[in-house]
Amino acid sequence: MGVTADTAERTATGASERRREQHGWYFYDFACSVYSTSVLAVFLGPYLTSVAKAAADADGFVHPLGVPVRAGSVFAYSVSLSMVVAVVLMPLAGAAADRTGRKKPLLAVAAYVGATATTAMFFLDGDRYLLGAFLLIVANASLSVSMVLYNAYLPQIAEPDERDAVSSRGWAFGYTSGALVLVLNLVVYSGHDAFGLSESAAVRICLASAGLWWGAFTLVPLRRLRDRRVAPNGPGTVGSGWRQLMATLRDMRRYPLTLAFLLAYLLYNDGVQTVISQASIYGSEELGLDQTTLITAILLVQVLAVAGALGMGRLARTYGAKRTILASLAVWTAILTAAYFLPAGAPLWFFALAAAIGLVLGGSQALSRSLFSHLVPRGKEAEYFSAYEMSDRGLSWLGPLVFGLAYQLTGSYRDAIISLVIFFALGFVLLARVPVRRAVAAAGNPVPERI
Repeated sequence: MGVTADTAERTATGASERRREQHGWYFYDFACSVYSTSVLAVFLGPYLTSVAKAAADADGFVHPLGVPVRAGSVFAYSVSLSMVVAVVLMPLAGAAADRTGRKKPLLAVAAYVGATATTAMFFLDGDRYLLGAFLLIVANASLSVSMVLYNAYLPQIAEPDERDAVSSRGWAFGYTSGALVLVLNLVVYSGHDAFGLSESAAVRICLASAGLWWGAFTLVPLRRLRDRRVAPNGPGTVGSGWRQLMATLRDMRRYPLTLAFLLAYLLYNDGVQTVISQASIYGSEELGLDQTTLITAILLVQVLAVAGALGMGRLARTYGAKRTILASLAVWTAILTAAYFLPAGAPLWFFALAAAIGLVLGGSQALSRSLFSHLVPRGKEAEYFSAYEMSDRGLSWLGPLVFGLAYQLTGSYRDAIISLVIFFALGFVLLARVPVRRAVAAAGNPVPERI
């Protein structure tokens, strides 16, 4: 009885420690999600574009390093370049964390570099578009690196049967903070005259406040998360991240159906991320909508994304995750087609599209992650999800590049937005060809009744 009681006490203590770490873990999503919403999705795109236009020549071009670039493409190109930088840094950070077991100091560095760069956006005014592009690249790449380290904690702080719930709560914390800060941004921006602020100053305060929020709430996970000791695994870390990634991809060749799903996900998720980051540019520059309308639209996305994720989860239980994701990709394609024909100066139609995005956004992301988890061979979760994270964060450079090039060549944001349909169409075709039940069995996992 004594042994049983002692074991039960240790189990209870372990569960209590896990819950404490889980609560701290949620707060990093709470901290950094304001960057994705307030900075990337709302304010920075239109504002950096206006700064670049102030620096442009009579033909509307700026000339970084002597290269002619349309001012309207600067934001999209900067997002794309930031993802290239992230691709280089993410495996190195992951390898360093795996080898040393010291994820927390690396998470702190990535988070505070990103938060500092975001806060420094307060100084983005006049024609300093190169400063804005540089800060965007630093902040965006830092966020991607920090998310690799953040996600690497999940297998350590949650048992296999609770990871879906823990992961979902992290998403919920992020959506909650994004919505809360957007409401505060809306108050500051809409009332800038009452506060004695110019429109530019109000935008710069909203940008900088996201960095301060990011830095302040990062203190919570840094206090509650703890590092685990790892066995030494050879000298040095430079290049080991890339070697591990290449080894994982080589191993995936033994599971071609898993690799096929990852390729499909890479394509359609690139489209999703590009729509989110470029929607504010499209709304402001092509449709002539003001910042208040854009803030309200993104706030609507944040609120409905939670309901959409839950609703699509229920649909997946009835129709299976694959069919539900395919349906969401059809909706994404319809959204882009409708956006192409959207009349200028029509905020109600823009709100309707924002609502549609919100309803499919959370669900398509959550179901893709859960579907992939069934395709991972047992015992290889960490390395396979590292490759998945690279697809999710690190390889999302192609969509912004295509968007920027489309505008560069045509001068039309309508042509740029419709060019993104190719990502959803190809993703749909590739995913439809993946026999997921056979893929699950090939990975050595039990096949769910509905998938």
